[in-house]
Amino acid sequence: MTAPLSDKVFAGSVPQLYDRLMVPMIFAPYARDLAQRIKGHRPRDLLEIAAGTGAVTSVLAAELPDTNITATDLNEPMLAQAKTRLAGKPNIRWQQADALSLPFAEASFDIVACQFGAMFFPDRVKGYAEARRVIRPGGRYFFNVWDRIEENDFADVMQQTMFQAFPTNTPQFMVRTPHGYHDPARIRADLTAAGFRDIAVESVTLRSPAASPEDVAIAYCQGTPMRGEIEAQGQPTLEAATQRVAEALAQRFGNGPLDGKIQALVISAA
Repeated sequence: MTAPLSDKVFAGSVPQLYDRLMVPMIFAPYARDLAQRIKGHRPRDLLEIAAGTGAVTSVLAAELPDTNITATDLNEPMLAQAKTRLAGKPNIRWQQADALSLPFAEASFDIVACQFGAMFFPDRVKGYAEARRVIRPGGRYFFNVWDRIEENDFADVMQQTMFQAFPTNTPQFMVRTPHGYHDPARIRADLTAAGFRDIAVESVTLRSPAASPEDVAIAYCQGTPMRGEIEAQGQPTLEAATQRVAEALAQRFGNGPLDGKIQALVISAA
């Protein structure tokens, strides 16, 4: 399934809500995991693709203070938010870049990393080939993608609520794009077609903490491109749809702080 262009629009207040709510809830746990995998390789030069608001970048900068980190993203508003949060980090260089056409010379980096970005690539084989092109001999590509939406508690509750709230033209950004690329065989085939070898795919289950059902509902409904899909429907309104998701989450997890399962595939390739 090809994602529409609107799936890549992180604009308006979305980057701020994404950074404040989504990052600690679902991205920070996997950022720590990815950074630990990379740390043992002690890269001199590291490229991060689809850095977003800097969830992985911040951990890498702390764990690898002597590594030159080039953090890129196609979306300038997301990079602007990352720069705000990570101002003053001397080992990070920020640059807007398209993963399918990286503006770097061949064999420029020891490691290429990408957290939850491959699902957005219009042509994944081309994106992987670009990553391979800029990796030095002996280097590796580390990235992760979300597993099936049914394996991710909060996202699944949100999506089921969307089906109920919008029985026709249901907003399906989360299931279509973030959770739409989870077949290990397909991932291996795409990487192999791009020239990678020694491919490892590991399922990693972690926990997703949140302060309240309202925070989770706002994060998913208003802090992602799902927001534009909901607003385009008109009724229920964005606020009403968000409230319905919050109520569904409270019914399942309670009204206080909550904790849900999250699951992703973590991949490395040489």
